[in-house]
This record gives sequence, structure tokens and C-alpha cells, in this order.
Amino acid sequence: MSIGDIVNLMQGAVFQVFTLCAPVLGAALIVGLIVAIFQATTSIQEQTLTFLPKMLVILAILALLGGWMFSRLGNYTVNLFSQIQNLGH
Repeated sequence: MSIGDIVNLMQGAVFQVFTLCAPVLGAALIVGLIVAIFQATTSIQEQTLTFLPKMLVILAILALLGGWMFSRLGNYTVNLFSQIQNLGH
């Protein structure tokens, strides 16, 4: 196993993490921005106001995309385990 193989494995893992986290974090960012604009326009400075909308959106995104996320992670894991036999050579 060469350094290039290890770099490719790590690059694939980092790409999977970014791909799986991006929809959830993007939706939370957008909801946080909307709530922050609402707070700025209404002068409501409650710190806990952003928590519930973000939590609901994160749960909705996980409900909508959870199957895709788990299948993508499962395919990556199966691919990773199939490459184990080549690691020792």
C-alpha cells in the first residue's frame, strides 16, 4: 500500500463527510439566517428562539434525506471493506 492509496482513502472519507453533512448544515444555516433577520427587524433578542426552528428543519432534512444518506454511507462502507484485501499488498 502506497502513500497515494492512503491519501485516496482519506480523500474519499472527507468527501463523504462533506457530502452527507452539507444538506443538514446548509438548511440549518439558512433557517438561522432567516431567524436572525426576523430578530433584527422585530428587536426580539431571545437566544433560544433559533433553537426550535433549526431543530425542526434538521429533523425534516434527516427524514427526507436519511435513506439517501444511509445508502450512500453503506455503499462507501461496502466499497471500503472490499478494498481491505488489497491493503496488505
